[in-house]
Amino acid sequence: MTVFAGPEVTEDGVYRPILRPRRGEMAALHHLDAAAARRVSPIVEVSPGERLPQLVRQLPPRTGAIAVDLGAVPDPPDPLVSPPLDLAEELAALGVAMLPVLRAYESPRRLVEHGLAARMHLMRAVLRLRPHTDARNSAEATATTRRMLAGAGLEAEHVDLVIDLAETACAAHADRFEERARQVLRWARATPWRSVTVAAGAMPPNLDDLPTDEPVTVGRLDAQVWARLSEPGVGYADYGVTSPVRRNGISRRQLPTLRYTADRDWWIYRWARRGGRSDDRCHDLCRTLVGSPHWPATGARFSWGDAQIAERARSARGGGSSASWIAWSTSHHIAHVLATLAPAT
Repeated sequence: MTVFAGPEVTEDGVYRPILRPRRGEMAALHHLDAAAARRVSPIVEVSPGERLPQLVRQLPPRTGAIAVDLGAVPDPPDPLVSPPLDLAEELAALGVAMLPVLRAYESPRRLVEHGLAARMHLMRAVLRLRPHTDARNSAEATATTRRMLAGAGLEAEHVDLVIDLAETACAAHADRFEERARQVLRWARATPWRSVTVAAGAMPPNLDDLPTDEPVTVGRLDAQVWARLSEPGVGYADYGVTSPVRRNGISRRQLPTLRYTADRDWWIYRWARRGGRSDDRCHDLCRTLVGSPHWPATGARFSWGDAQIAERARSARGGGSSASWIAWSTSHHIAHVLATLAPAT
């Protein structure tokens, strides 16, 4: 069994984006600079058939450790096959420590496997709790989390609690989730968790109905809820520039699209003009973005993704693909979130 002694992560100002194991998101993690990498602790959701080690081999994340959520992967019929342990071994061989993510609905077998995987690496895990489905009240939340910790053989001091409010689809949802978050945070203070983080996501699952050839805003209600909580010591998590509602099995040719993060909104750029060539459309999109008021003062230096956007604004060659557009958007998003969080000490 491989034991990986990876770097510790400074907890102050840590950002936990919940991402999919796709080329775009992994490219953004791969191009983090050293200072940003110390403040990002990604949670990667893996579905059946997805091969995270292949992506890590091609685009190793600079973070050194990633939390992996295998909640969508069923227990295999063969008792000798363990998705958490097998994946932890593969990632360790690539120099990446894995933090298993515990979910309330997982089997006793899977919880034991998570505990073993945690011991292989940093003796750490993430407990992801969705209050609206996993626990209706404080007593139920206490019983559920105790069962999960006991099943994995872990102490709360070694576990990062993520309170996942999931989709924050409208202002009414945001208000309701804010109150729910306050209730769960009051409950969480009774347990000495390693850290406590609130997660939510507000990006719509489908942008196809938005106008093209003009920037359109979508409210970052998830970030607004977290800001209104004003809870000291509570970390921030979201779903990057994607939606908590996963659209599996949908594949279509996409227009050049960037999801550009600002303080209270995303600026959505979907470009159809400038003829049929994707490179020309992406060039025109990037030129428009670079000339906008929400382009950062530091320009291309703000993030790797912004440098890529600035390069496409200068030249129509290499307009990228849907994976590229997600990579650039995610890179800028991570840099923007880190800039708004309190600096690490």
